[in-house]
Amino acid sequence: MTLKAIAAGSRIKGLSIVGTGDALHPVWLRELRSNLRRSEDLFEYEGVKFVLTAEVNTVFEREKRHRIHSILIFPSISKAEEISEKLSVYGDLSQDGRPTLSIDPVELLDILFTADDSLELIPAHIWTPWFSVFGATSGFDSLKECFGERVSRVHSLETGLSSDPEMNWMISSLDRMNLLSNSDAHSHHPWRLGREANVFTLSHPGYEQILDAVRSGSGLKMTLEVPPEFGKYHWSGHRNCNVSLPPEEAIRMSNLCPVCGRKLTVGVEQRVYQLADRRKGFKPEGKPGFVRTLPLHEILMTASGTTSYGSVVSDHEALIKRYGSEYQVLLNAPINELLVINRRAAELIWLLRTNRLKVRPGYDGIYGTIAPDQDLE
Repeated sequence: MTLKAIAAGSRIKGLSIVGTGDALHPVWLRELRSNLRRSEDLFEYEGVKFVLTAEVNTVFEREKRHRIHSILIFPSISKAEEISEKLSVYGDLSQDGRPTLSIDPVELLDILFTADDSLELIPAHIWTPWFSVFGATSGFDSLKECFGERVSRVHSLETGLSSDPEMNWMISSLDRMNLLSNSDAHSHHPWRLGREANVFTLSHPGYEQILDAVRSGSGLKMTLEVPPEFGKYHWSGHRNCNVSLPPEEAIRMSNLCPVCGRKLTVGVEQRVYQLADRRKGFKPEGKPGFVRTLPLHEILMTASGTTSYGSVVSDHEALIKRYGSEYQVLLNAPINELLVINRRAAELIWLLRTNRLKVRPGYDGIYGTIAPDQDLE
C-alpha cells in the first residue's frame, strides 16, 4: 500500500478523492509529508486527490469492555502530526496502521475538538459485531449511550459492507445522521479499494466542502453500496461449523450453534432488527439514495465459474481500457455492448443495476458470494 499503488488503483476504480488511511502512523506520516503535493486545500498524487484519514480502535471499560473503530479526518499533515503526538500516550501508534488506543471515545472527541474544530470523527462500520458502536458483542444500543453529552459532535456514520442505508433507516434515532459508505481497502487491488464509496456534488471539491458535506449532508448526492449480503457479518453464524442463519432462525436457536452448541456471532441484520423501530422500506424525507455495486472482479469470476482473481485479470483490463474505470463499467456502460463482450457478466451487471442480483449472505467473518444460479426473469 504505497501512494503510487493507491493512486493507480483509484484511477482504475474511478475514484477521484481517496483517504490516505493510517495518518497517525509515524512512518506513513513521513511518507505523506514527503510525497503528497498540496492541491488547493486537499492533497494530490499522480492526478488523484487525497484526504488525510486514519482509523483507530478505542478500547475502554464502562461496566463491560467496549471496542469501537472510528475514522478520523484531518485538514493538514501538521494537524495529523499534532494529534498523533497527543494520542501516542494512549497506545503505540507505530505498531499498527489502525492503532489500539486505551481511551474513551468521549475523551477522544474532546482531544480532537480542542485541537481544531475542523477535525472530524466518524464511527466506522457501525454494525459489525466485534469493533463498532452498535456491535452486538462490544457496542451500545444508542449513540447517546456511547458518546453521552458529546453526541452532537458526531454528524455521520459509516455503514459498513454488511448494512446499507435502507437498513439504517429502520432506526428513527439515526435520522439526523448522514450515512457514508467506505470500505477498508487492505490492498490497492480493485476488488478491495473502493468497494463502497460516496458521491459528492461540490462546486469546489476541497476539504471545507467535504467536511460540510460530512457534517450537514449538503453535497452528499448518494452512496455506492455493495449488496449488504456481501459483507462478512450480514447473517449470524459460526464459521468453524459452516453454520449461517437469518435473524429469525438464530433467535429460534437462542443464538447457539446447532452443531457445536457454542454462541453464534450475531450478524448485522439481526442486530439491526433488534434495535429497529420501523419496518424495512421506510425512507426519511430528504435522505440521499444509494446505488448497488460490486467489485467487477467478483462479477467476472462468477461469470466464468472461477474463484481466482488472477484468472480474470485480462478480461478486467480489457473492460477498463474500453470504458475508463470500473464504475463506468458497472454503472454506465451500455448493456447491449457488454452483452457482446461477455454475455454472462453483462447479465449479472444488469441484475445488480436492477437490485435483483442474488447474493449468499456472509457470516462470522466470511464474505458473501454471488449465487451462480441467477435468473433474469
